Amino acid sequence: QVQLVESGGGLVQSGGSLRLSCAASRRTLNYYTIGWFRQAPGKEREGVACFSSSGRTTRIADSVKDRFTTSYDNAKSALYLQIDNLKPEDTGVYYCAAREPLGVEPRCVTLAAHAFNYWGHGTQVTVSA
Repeated sequence: QVQLVESGGGLVQSGGSLRLSCAASRRTLNYYTIGWFRQAPGKEREGVACFSSSGRTTRIADSVKDRFTTSYDNAKSALYLQIDNLKPEDTGVYYCAAREPLGVEPRCVTLAAHAFNYWGHGTQVTVSA
């Protein structure tokens, strides 16, 4: 069973930083492709980052690549999403999700939410102006 647990969200002023965590088993984080997504009120879920340990791949969406970074701590069995220079439009629920790797397909080839199979419950990020 694949379980993902997000944490680290909160209320932050514009310009601040947050580090979100996605906790899962080492097997999950080392086998599956892990995506970070966010969903603002009234909007569709948007993929912002992807990490694949097996493929040694990291991908950040163009729209946030100057402010978002992702990192992996194998010892703590956690994946992190660092968000700097937060803006009010970053407000939303942030999720991590796992995608079954498909053969020789490049990892992180997609940030489409429908392509990911397992989801955490999300953590709320609210950025005040």
